[in-house]
Amino acid sequence: MTHFEIELEKLRDIITKIGVLAESQVGEAVKAILSEPIEGKEVKKTEHKIDKLDVKIDEICQNIFALQQPVASDLRFIMSAMQISNEFERIGDLSMSIIKKTKSIKDKHDLIAKFEVEGLAREIELVLSKTNACFASKDENTIGEIFVLNKAIKNKTDDTIHEIISEMKSNSKVVVSGTNLVMVLKHLERISEHCTNIAESVYFMVHAKIIKHDKLEDFN
Repeated sequence: MTHFEIELEKLRDIITKIGVLAESQVGEAVKAILSEPIEGKEVKKTEHKIDKLDVKIDEICQNIFALQQPVASDLRFIMSAMQISNEFERIGDLSMSIIKKTKSIKDKHDLIAKFEVEGLAREIELVLSKTNACFASKDENTIGEIFVLNKAIKNKTDDTIHEIISEMKSNSKVVVSGTNLVMVLKHLERISEHCTNIAESVYFMVHAKIIKHDKLEDFN
């Protein structure tokens, strides 16, 4: 195996690691939403690990560009790797923001149950799991599933936020908690969007074609 091939393999391994860490952070964020105990110290450690790996990916990519002349397929992989790393890093940041926001939601359990937020949170875990699988397998069916799931998540998030705002208008006691819950939901929606961005990058990596998840017909 050449030095170039070793660097590419290292890049794949690090992206896989950062994806697993991001999935762990989302899992902790979901626990926080559902009032389950979370590992605060571990969450912070994982955040630092993600940041370090993100920097490491940039370093490897820069070294490859400086020392090698990658062919088209390898070049697409390197470009996609940098983008995917950034998306995972943002997912980690959003997870941290969710954990912090949940601390400002009073009567959280009642609100979560009333607006059926658990189902939405579980769908976020699912779309991220599919995203990691998509990078590993490069499977087009999985990419399509991510796009469809993201659209469903967006619609469900919009509907739930509308319901929460209606509740806030009729009950002033839930305004503060409702506002924070809306922000949590928007963060969850953004996580799903980042997942679809990763799926787009994987598709580009394989097919050298740019697709947009908000236009499913482009994928077919």
